[in-house]
Amino acid sequence: MQLIIIRGVKCLIQVQDLTKTYNGKVQAVKGVSFEVEPGEIFGFLGPNGAGKTTTVRILSGLMDPTSGTATVAGAPIPGDRQQLHRLIGVLFENSYLYETMTGKELLQFFGDLYRQPRKLVDELLELVEMTPKANELIKKYSKGMKQRIAFARALLPQPRVLFLDEPTSGLDPASAVRLREVVRETAAQGTTVFLTTHNMDEADDLCNRVAIINEGVIVAMDSPTALKESFSDRTIAIMMQDGTNNILTLNDPDLNQKMAALIGQGVVKINTVEPSLEDVFIRMTGRGLQ
Repeated sequence: MQLIIIRGVKCLIQVQDLTKTYNGKVQAVKGVSFEVEPGEIFGFLGPNGAGKTTTVRILSGLMDPTSGTATVAGAPIPGDRQQLHRLIGVLFENSYLYETMTGKELLQFFGDLYRQPRKLVDELLELVEMTPKANELIKKYSKGMKQRIAFARALLPQPRVLFLDEPTSGLDPASAVRLREVVRETAAQGTTVFLTTHNMDEADDLCNRVAIINEGVIVAMDSPTALKESFSDRTIAIMMQDGTNNILTLNDPDLNQKMAALIGQGVVKINTVEPSLEDVFIRMTGRGLQ
């Protein structure tokens, strides 16, 4: 499948001072600004109620902002939603599928709506490795198979921007790995991927950059590697002869004294503990992943 690449476009998503206020009182998004480049996998992370779902709904044309502007694949927001929906694909966590159809029938139905050639359906079925099951009823599919068909449906418009909301939630490990591979393949062909997930390992593995939003404000944005290096304390784990573990931070001003004291008590093993994206997330939001 050959996806469309926009030539000469620096950013496929541009967001400037975006806000959303509900009922004139609750401000869910507070002046958010960022840009996402063609072919980039951009993670948008935050605890529940932080404003990430509202932001995604605005960018995918499901609601208008209270103020601020955005463009997605050149389409202005707020603006012509039909124009926008011809340029994007969307996969929500609980995508509805017509379960009395076969997987192939479903894709052909939506392909006809987008006026796409039938051969694209076959290419997408192959991409998500569903060709052998294409003629089975969707109601007989496993959760992982349904998610792969939903992913293929999101690719039917040959989108320039693909919004993915918890794409691997509830999948078995093998299905999750395959879906991540398809996400990479899609981005490699020039499609911008906007990913929301609670899976920090997934975000670390997939994303070129991530933004962390908390209470409607972006509190950190960079590559996962840079964020881990900047916001997490590097630590070492010291295993003692009595089986206990001691965790020390490398920037502790009393590190040498503490190390000397522990060595005198009998050290079995010393390991460096690498910071995780989850460590950054908790430090920046003050909350866990729920």
